[in-house]
Amino acid sequence: MSDKEVSTKMHRAMITSPSTAASEAGAAVLRDGGTAIEAVVATAAMLAVTYPHFCGIGGDAVWMVSDGSGNVQSFMGIGQAAQNPGSFADAGKPIPLRGPGSTLTTACTVDSWQHALDHSAKHWGGNKKLADLIAPAISLAENGFPISASQCFWLDFRKEDIANWPGFTDIFAPNGKMPVAGEMFYQPQLAESLKLIAQNGARDFYEGELAGRIIAGLSAVGSPITAADLAKTRTRTADAVSLEYGDVTLFAPPAPTQGLATLMTMGVLRELGAKNWAEGDADHFHLVVEAIKQAFLERDQIGDPDFALDDFTAMLDPAKLQSAAGNISPSQAMDWPHPFRHGDTVFLAAKDANGNSASVLQSTYFDWGSGVVAGDTGIVWQNRGAAFTTRPGHPNSYKPGKRPFYTLNPGLALRNGKPHLLYGTQGADGQPQTLAMLLTRVLDFGLSPAEALAKPRFLLGKTFSDTNDSLKLEVDAGDAVFDTLSERGHILRAIEAQSALAGQAGIIRIDEDGFVDGAHDPRSDGMAIGV
Repeated sequence: MSDKEVSTKMHRAMITSPSTAASEAGAAVLRDGGTAIEAVVATAAMLAVTYPHFCGIGGDAVWMVSDGSGNVQSFMGIGQAAQNPGSFADAGKPIPLRGPGSTLTTACTVDSWQHALDHSAKHWGGNKKLADLIAPAISLAENGFPISASQCFWLDFRKEDIANWPGFTDIFAPNGKMPVAGEMFYQPQLAESLKLIAQNGARDFYEGELAGRIIAGLSAVGSPITAADLAKTRTRTADAVSLEYGDVTLFAPPAPTQGLATLMTMGVLRELGAKNWAEGDADHFHLVVEAIKQAFLERDQIGDPDFALDDFTAMLDPAKLQSAAGNISPSQAMDWPHPFRHGDTVFLAAKDANGNSASVLQSTYFDWGSGVVAGDTGIVWQNRGAAFTTRPGHPNSYKPGKRPFYTLNPGLALRNGKPHLLYGTQGADGQPQTLAMLLTRVLDFGLSPAEALAKPRFLLGKTFSDTNDSLKLEVDAGDAVFDTLSERGHILRAIEAQSALAGQAGIIRIDEDGFVDGAHDPRSDGMAIGV
């Protein structure tokens, strides 16, 4: 058994995340009788410190939660577009991918923490305060911790760019020196920002002393976000979307997220009869890839439902799923010249001893977000505004107050009306791709979470490191799979086994008797911890 796997029939509560320190913070809350939401908040705050390359309090968070009776809800912690973007969102002019011009949306992560805690207190008997839950993260930011290999990798990957990011190198590469894994890393400014949240509450980020510091820092570099924009930022509770798949019901967050694309992929696979394939053979890979293509063709029309008349859930209509399945050839790949959406994030989830569950993704969009640090706050701001299009009339076109299309889609599955699976992954476009492989392996082929996570995966389309529209496939898929997929017309590129391109996923599985097993991706620095 690997150190990322947790044995079954031993634990009734569990936390999983890509950072061991963050998972340990959540496990401590569960051991103290805390709820799944409380454990996730403690873990999320720690990740904002230990995984600043993928998430932070200058970003957003999307939640899926359920009590033990299967009452599922989604908390949409998504910031809205600035009221006055200036020239950054002119029609026909590309939105900058980095820098102040990409800081077009506010950040809702901190508000989502308190929103979720309010739900926990009202419905789950939670009694822990935000200040106490984020105290370990404050201590780590202030007193330092060994920097992760993951953070060093992404610093090195962006070493040609970071000198141009306002305030960035002072924190992450002080004195021009790139850190190495294991060195002590300190974030005193971020610690002070978290202290203000602990002392004054979550809304201090939006309307208090910290808000003033944030706006001063953003304004100084030319960001269009104002104090009024920040004050309007609120998490919303929304109905999740769902799909029946075998003996489980899969749930995902609604538009403007790509949760519908993940569910459409699974619906197409259901129509194709996934249970009839052999796990890990060429048919398994080929048909999941082709189902992804069908879902992505529809996904491009998703936008903020507050600004659209379209019913995005039509993607899950039975006739649509049947038609999409009928478009797939079992022996020939469909050409794929479509754009790839970048993005990095962290997945974390928890199940508590009372049966409550939370599945969450927290993100600043690209690795290191916009690259802009908000003044003296230590907060790296997200570049989620770059997800908007400037095409007039498009469902995802920029408008003041609008939420952009969102790649985040944490998942939750019920069996017999009770939570059965919590799952999610880092990876933007790769999220539905990774989730489809994981779900078929667990639900159709009976693999354990750890087994499913360790198996080879793929990534379709252009990426930051490969501009070809290829199918990147981990080499341990085997020669026979590579040969057959090539014969079917897939343009393949072999990538290393356990590649970072394949995402960092996590799964918690809950049995009928309430016991859990789970694991976090061997491609990550984290683990699942049972209590």
